Amino acid sequence: MPHRAVKARAVAQEERDLTRWRRQMVGMTWGVGLCAATLACAQPKPATSSTAARGSGFSTETVKEKARALAGKPYQEPPVGVPPSFEKLTYDQYRDIRFRDASSLWRDAGVPFRAQFFHPGFYYTRPVVVNEVSGGKSRPVPFSTDQFTYGPLVGTPPAGKVNGFAGFRLNAPLNTKGYYDELVAFLGASYFRALGRGNVYGLSARGLAIDTALSGPEEFPTFREFWLERPAEGADQVVVHALLDSTSVTGAYRFAIRPGEQTVMDVTVTLFARKQVRQLGLAPLTSMYLFGENDRGDFDDFRPEVHDSDGLSVWMKNGEKLWRPLKNPKHTQVSSFHADGLAGFGLLQRDQAFASYEDLEARSERRPGAWVQPVGDWGKGSVRLVELPTREEIHDNIVAFWVPDAPLAAGAQLGFSYRLSWGFAPEGVKPTGSVVAATRVAAGSKPGARRFVLDFTQSIGDGAGPVEAVVTASRGQVLHPRAEVHAVTGGYRAAFELMPDGAGPVELRCFLKRGSETLTETWSYLWIP
Repeated sequence: MPHRAVKARAVAQEERDLTRWRRQMVGMTWGVGLCAATLACAQPKPATSSTAARGSGFSTETVKEKARALAGKPYQEPPVGVPPSFEKLTYDQYRDIRFRDASSLWRDAGVPFRAQFFHPGFYYTRPVVVNEVSGGKSRPVPFSTDQFTYGPLVGTPPAGKVNGFAGFRLNAPLNTKGYYDELVAFLGASYFRALGRGNVYGLSARGLAIDTALSGPEEFPTFREFWLERPAEGADQVVVHALLDSTSVTGAYRFAIRPGEQTVMDVTVTLFARKQVRQLGLAPLTSMYLFGENDRGDFDDFRPEVHDSDGLSVWMKNGEKLWRPLKNPKHTQVSSFHADGLAGFGLLQRDQAFASYEDLEARSERRPGAWVQPVGDWGKGSVRLVELPTREEIHDNIVAFWVPDAPLAAGAQLGFSYRLSWGFAPEGVKPTGSVVAATRVAAGSKPGARRFVLDFTQSIGDGAGPVEAVVTASRGQVLHPRAEVHAVTGGYRAAFELMPDGAGPVELRCFLKRGSETLTETWSYLWIP
């Protein structure tokens, strides 16, 4: 599983962000067959000056045809594309290389977006090709050492040839008019992340997840080439195309990105299978959960909670809504939520109170949630949640993705689309009823029993009659279920005890109802003794 290197907790926010990306590039084995990817980005072919000046014709079909042609050839990991001295950069040296704002793509074009680039080197030694698309023509963006400043830890720019960039970020006036905030970044394998208004970076997304949490190594696809469409003056979105490559699959991706209170990406994907895929994970999200109110463990920390996301939300097309609080398990834990029709899923940071974290550096209360909303019918399948054990907050130990029931056979083509939104309240996550606000677990009133206390938000409905907590357990006995008005928040509190029978895991569910009316989403929890 990807990870970033160990650093002291009290580091600057910029350093925390860079290590978050670094952890996605370093090899490490997690739990059951979860292995990190070796970065396998494309070795670009340098364009001649005449070719670059003229450009080549481009459309969405251009990327599809490249992906189709690539799938017809055996996978080849491209060679390293930086001088040896930049392969061996230390973490601090890499941080000492800065992109010059004056070199930003579209900086003087009068458009509401700008592109900046990450320098290759350190763990990003196989540069990717980045192209600009304008007037229906595609032209490579050339790398130049003049685009960067090299601090005293680095000294001089690389002496040898450098082909391409490690990745890129897009800036836009997200929070303040006239100031170009970082909006989205693509860096490392097929990882990318984005911000809504007022957010700081937290969880990430991936282009694809293959064989995650299965026996054997996980396969990490990579974006090998990008095309950035030059936006028009006054445009409210910017379009990015990407070519994905992996041992098993190639793909053509189109991202239409609109910044705002919730930053929204409309993602269109066409995959081509080189060989049969055991487990295909669509629209994967990855995050960090160290400890929280429901799962504090034995961490000796002044902060009440440490996580980038606190739960997984799953909405079925039949109207059922589930909330699964995240955990930091003792052993790798995989949960599946089957659906005949998926309305959406996401990793969310519902708790947005500073007092819940007390971290002036990480500002965890400002981490965005990310919500995946399928466009069209994705058919039958499951939302898969993988929770990995970790002792440090520098590890992304949470992964969530959609696994179709239908396998992807060798030679097959698969097209799908989805909307991915980022923010405090990602687009689409607007529940009409009450939702779970907190989960707490403690000792029960009898030896061996466990007490569960759940807080639900307001909007419980205006009907007459008592509110009832409906609790079910896959095994064991549920004791003393009850629901009462929360006198402080105005919502409701549900509580019950579980008397387990044996040492196995117990799947728990709880929702509130009044008569035959369901008032809340369903709380879903896997309790393991």
